[in-house]
Amino acid sequence: MTLTPAPRAEIATTGLGAPSPDRPRPALLVVGHGTKSAAGAQEFRDLVALVADRAPWLETAGGFLELASPPIADAAVGLAAGMGPGGRTVAVVPLVLAAAGHAKGDIPAALERERQRHPGLDFTYGRALGPHPALLEILTDRLDAVLDPADRAETAVLVVGRGSSDPDANAEIVKVARLFDEGRGIGTVETAFISLTHPSVPQGLERCRRLGFSRVVVLPYFLFGGVLPDRIVRQAREWEAEHPDVEVRAAGLLGVDPRLADLVLERHAEAVRGDVRMNCDTCLYRVKMVGFEHRVGQPQTPHDHPDDPTHSHGHGDHHGHGHGHAHGHAHG
Repeated sequence: MTLTPAPRAEIATTGLGAPSPDRPRPALLVVGHGTKSAAGAQEFRDLVALVADRAPWLETAGGFLELASPPIADAAVGLAAGMGPGGRTVAVVPLVLAAAGHAKGDIPAALERERQRHPGLDFTYGRALGPHPALLEILTDRLDAVLDPADRAETAVLVVGRGSSDPDANAEIVKVARLFDEGRGIGTVETAFISLTHPSVPQGLERCRRLGFSRVVVLPYFLFGGVLPDRIVRQAREWEAEHPDVEVRAAGLLGVDPRLADLVLERHAEAVRGDVRMNCDTCLYRVKMVGFEHRVGQPQTPHDHPDDPTHSHGHGDHHGHGHGHAHGHAHG
C-alpha cells in the first residue's frame, strides 16, 4: 500500500490563521503516556522535535501523562506564556495508537486541570493515531527488515498490541492486524496482547504453530521502547526455546519516523478544523458494554505526575483505570 500524504504545509496550516499581537502563534501539544525506559522517553522527545522541524510555523511542545519528564504541566506553562490578550487555544494530539483509558479519560482530565491553572488557555483535542495507512506502511518496513518478502506466504505474523481493559481499544488492534493481512501475501496474521487481555504472546505463538507454520515473525504494535516491548521479545524467546521446531523472529517497533511525524500533523489539522471523527458507538464510557456496565459516566480523574507541583504520592506503574470519561472530542 502506498500512502501519498498531502503536502505538510497544507496539512498543518489549514484553518490556523496568521499570528498577530492578539492572535498568538498556532500551537501543538503532543501528549505521550510516559515510560520508565530512558530510551523510550527520548524517542518520544525525538519525535516531537521531528514534528517541530517539519512544521516550523507551529509552536510544538511535548509532555508526558506520567512516569517521564517533562510532564504535561511543564508544557502547559510554556504554552501559556505565549498567550495573547484573547487567550490561546492549543491543538492536542494524544500519541497513542488506539483510544483507551488514557486517551479517553486521563489526558482530557489532565488538560482540564491545566485549563483551570492557566485562565485563557484552552485545548482542542485530536484523536488517536491509528489505524492509519502510514502506520501499516511502517509496520511493513519493520516486517521486511527481518523477513524476505519472498518468504511471506510461508510465514505467520503475530501482531502484538499493548492490551487494555477497554474492549473497544482491543478491537482496534484486531482491526489493524486484519488490515495488515490484506494484500501482502502473508501466510496468516494473528493477534496477541502483552497485558490485561488475551490471547497472550505465548498463546498467539501456539496458535500460529497449530496452524502449521514453522516460522513466525512477532510484530509489536508499539511506538517506542519500554518495559512492555521488552517483555514481548522475552516471552517470544522463551516460547521459541520450548518449541525448537518453530523459528521466531522479532521485528522492530514503529519508532521515530517521518511518516509518523506527518500523521501527528494530520491529526493536529483535524483537531484545528474540528474534524475529529471518533467513533463512540462502542465506547465503554458511553455505552453499556457487557461486563463493563459500571464504567458508563464515571468522572474523570487526572493521573498524578511526580514532576507536577501538585503531586502528592508516588505513581509507579499503577494505573487506576477506574477513570471515567466525558469524551474530549472537542475542547478538553
